[in-house]
Amino acid sequence: MKPKPQVPVARSAVPATQPVPPATAARKRILIVDDHPFMRAGLAQLIDKQPDIQVCGEAGDPGEALRILAKVPTDLILTDITMPGRSGIEFIKDVQAIHAGLPMLVVSMHDEAIYAERVLRAGARGYIMKEAGGENLLAAIRQVLSGQAYVSPSVSARILDSMSGRKPRGSSSPIEKLSDREFEIFQLVGNGKSTRDIAQQLGLSPKTVDVHRANIKEKLGLKDATALVRHAVRWVETQGSEPASD
Repeated sequence: MKPKPQVPVARSAVPATQPVPPATAARKRILIVDDHPFMRAGLAQLIDKQPDIQVCGEAGDPGEALRILAKVPTDLILTDITMPGRSGIEFIKDVQAIHAGLPMLVVSMHDEAIYAERVLRAGARGYIMKEAGGENLLAAIRQVLSGQAYVSPSVSARILDSMSGRKPRGSSSPIEKLSDREFEIFQLVGNGKSTRDIAQQLGLSPKTVDVHRANIKEKLGLKDATALVRHAVRWVETQGSEPASD
C-alpha cells in the first residue's frame, strides 16, 4: 500500500508583535518571485527596512527565479502561487529538486483552504494570504527562517485533524480531491486552454492530458467535457486566477 504523503505540522500564525531580531553582520537574503512589479516593489521596500533581512533579487516568473538562484546566494524564497509559464506548485518542486531544503514561503491571494496543504506537500515551508498585512508577513518570514513552518491557525487545525484521522473541520471543496497535476490542468481548462495548449505548456502528450481530464470529471462528478469547462471557468473566476502564459 502506497504510504500517505507526510504533511509537516505547521505552527500557527505568531503574533505580529513578536520581538524583531537585532541587526547582525549577515542579514538573511530573500528572493522575491511575483509577476506583479508593484507587489515586488512593495515587498522589497518592507523587507529592506528590516535589520535582519534583505532582498537579494527579484523575479517575475519561475524561469527567471531559477536563473537568479544559480548565481545569487539565497536564504529564503518568497513566492506567489499564480505566475506565467509554470504553476507555483511545480516551481516549488523544481526548486526543491535543485536546491533541496531551501526555505520557501508562499504569499498569495488565493484561498488557503485549497492551496496551503498543496504547497506544504510540494516542499514549501509556509503559506500566508496577502491580506494578512506587513507585520504578519514579517513574522512569517522570520518563523520560516528559524526552521519552523508557518500557516494560519485554521489551516494548522485542518492539518492536525487530517493527520489524526478526524474529518477536517470547516468547509471542504471537491477540488481538494484532485492531484497536483489534475489541479494544474483544471486551472488551465478554466483559463480557456485546449488540450493541445495544455499538453504543449506542461510538456505532456495530448493523450495524457485527456486521461487527466477524464479523472478530473470523475472526481468532481461532471458528466462531460462541456460540464468540466463550465465548472473550471466558474471556479477560476471565483478565485481571481489569471491565465498562465505559454
